[in-house]
Amino acid sequence: MNTRLGVLLPTNQSQWTDARQLVDFGVQAERLGLDSLWANDTLLGPRVEPLAMLAALAPVTERVTLGTAALLPAFRRPVTAAQELASIDQLSAGRLVIAVGAGFPGRSEVEYALSEVPWERRFLRLDETVALWRALWAGERAFHGKVLRFDDLPGSTPSFRPGGPPIWLGGASPSALARTGRLYDGWLPYPPDPADYRAGLDGVRRAAAEAGRPADAIAPALFVTVLISDDAEQAERDLDAYCRATYGLPYETVRTIQVMVAGPAERVAATLAGYAAAGAEHLVCRIAAPTLADQLRQLELLAAIARP
Repeated sequence: MNTRLGVLLPTNQSQWTDARQLVDFGVQAERLGLDSLWANDTLLGPRVEPLAMLAALAPVTERVTLGTAALLPAFRRPVTAAQELASIDQLSAGRLVIAVGAGFPGRSEVEYALSEVPWERRFLRLDETVALWRALWAGERAFHGKVLRFDDLPGSTPSFRPGGPPIWLGGASPSALARTGRLYDGWLPYPPDPADYRAGLDGVRRAAAEAGRPADAIAPALFVTVLISDDAEQAERDLDAYCRATYGLPYETVRTIQVMVAGPAERVAATLAGYAAAGAEHLVCRIAAPTLADQLRQLELLAAIARP
């Protein structure tokens, strides 16, 4: 595969007994040839916090991209988050990518309440938070948005790269496509069909062109859940158990919302290739396995797909 292939770290506490083993997992993924390591973000259920996870990986890896998939900025004070992200960009020598989102209706409202942030105007808040980060990394000392307003900003920790790390947006609604094209550096959705991906990417690129941006200004990526097994029927049963444990919903429901594939390596590779043909250039794979030992076995199978 010529497409870049990465893996989501199994940071949920149900998947590990010693969190330090997650660092070994990341090092092993790099050794196996994968291109990126990603950490997700939620306040629902105990897990290793994503920025802490990436900071731990920065000094023990050399090549892989380190990313969030996805970070929910509303959970953090925006000025503090800019400093944390710039610090990881420095520690990793410019290998950080920040995919962000605004949360999920019916699930994230309680997380916003815990963060003392209103659910209303969340998309505007997200876009302004990203704009504030970029302003801080550029050395600006004031920011005046509709939701966020700051005078006399302190000097911020500089990012490793001028302008800061690339910031991607998750989501495939019409408004998300438009905002990605206008404001973001990459797109990380999970549509259940490659045709939907191709259509969405066309929408992103149209919005970019209308904003006077080149089409290649936005990196096209995909978030995909995988489980590799020669026993296709058992793999689908295992994926159903994973969906019920993660979302409280059966696989048959979840697969209509996001791309998921279980079965032999050839089936998984063919699915990934279908999205690559639709334009995805970076595939972020979440392994649907319950334990760290299972994740490591799946990691080797996934790496074999990535190798020529």
